[in-house]
Amino acid sequence: MADTRTGSPPVPHFPMARAAGCPFDPPPRLKAQQDEGRFVRVELWDGSRPWLITRYADQRALLLDPRVSADIGTPGYPLQAPVSGRSNISFILMDDPEHARLRRMVTAPFAVKRVEELRPVVQGIVDDLIDDMLARSGPVDLVEAFALPMPSLVICRLLGVPYADHDFFQENSKVLIKRDAPVEDRTAAHGRLLAYLDDLVAEKTEKPGDDLLSGLVGRIGAGELTRGDAAEMGVLLLLAGHETTANMIALGTLALLEHPDQLARLRETDDPGLIASAVEELLRYLSIVHGGRRRAALEDIEIDGHLIKAGEGVIMPNDIANRDPEAFPDPDRLDVTRDARRHVAFGFGVHQCLGQPLARMELQVVYGTLYRRIPTLRLAANALELPFKHDGSVYGVYELPVTW
Repeated sequence: MADTRTGSPPVPHFPMARAAGCPFDPPPRLKAQQDEGRFVRVELWDGSRPWLITRYADQRALLLDPRVSADIGTPGYPLQAPVSGRSNISFILMDDPEHARLRRMVTAPFAVKRVEELRPVVQGIVDDLIDDMLARSGPVDLVEAFALPMPSLVICRLLGVPYADHDFFQENSKVLIKRDAPVEDRTAAHGRLLAYLDDLVAEKTEKPGDDLLSGLVGRIGAGELTRGDAAEMGVLLLLAGHETTANMIALGTLALLEHPDQLARLRETDDPGLIASAVEELLRYLSIVHGGRRRAALEDIEIDGHLIKAGEGVIMPNDIANRDPEAFPDPDRLDVTRDARRHVAFGFGVHQCLGQPLARMELQVVYGTLYRRIPTLRLAANALELPFKHDGSVYGVYELPVTW
């Protein structure tokens, strides 16, 4: 593979844009690079030249390898955008053992058994929101009426955050996940959210409840955690808990409406196995977290004859890995009966998504309820004219007008 030294071919910029007319598919250049070669250098906004890894097997191998670092302070780490500092950095941007120590403090509420205990609560929220939709007349924006409030209500309940404040944290989260937002705007939005969570932590110090933030207060009292760390964890969990699932609900619904044969399978079944299979396939097919998992090599790493040197960055876009034909035959076809459980939509290895059991359960309830309760659900707009989130690190639609 050609490098970027004098006399070598020019280095392409990391491709992000999806092609017009293909709102569910990865950028065409990613597919071309996957077809042409397993490793290619790309150029980022700051002139750095990390390796782009497009094959599923290579990504999984690197995400398991302790010789790659998730710490954004590691030399060669491929930053997605400028950063203003390193205070109170989330544990997802740390390496073990500190990453593991902090992560363990918040794993219990997301354990499968604990999440399953929440299923009746989530079912009630979903049914109530559908009741509210059905009480309206005319087209309804599914994002505003259903996809966004559903996971927001759930994560607020889990964390102990007042849902009445949802407009505040949703507006600030939009700034944080917008790729082209100025660093000053992202810093200010993060600061507002951090101050908000810090105030909540202080309130729960005086009056703890049965929620995740109150559990973190106990860690502060035991000297295991600082108040700033607890607030930062709250920001991470609040944002991740509603943004990703909300986008999966709306974009997954659009994908099913555009594939009526697959929608019919879900609408006509109450088989929890098929519903769970559909969730995994839609996670694979859509892969809404964009920008790629980013790492830096701590040592020289050889993969199938290719050398990644210490200090070099790597970018691993999960959307193209989930379309690798060596891992998923006929990968560009949506098939809700496919066994797609090995996808990397949640990442892989020690940094894989903490909240994946909750996300899976929420999506199972949504996909298993919405289309059966509203069997005539249909788009109230041209799919290609919808406002897609091409500017965000979490992909989806800003609006999804539907009727029935």
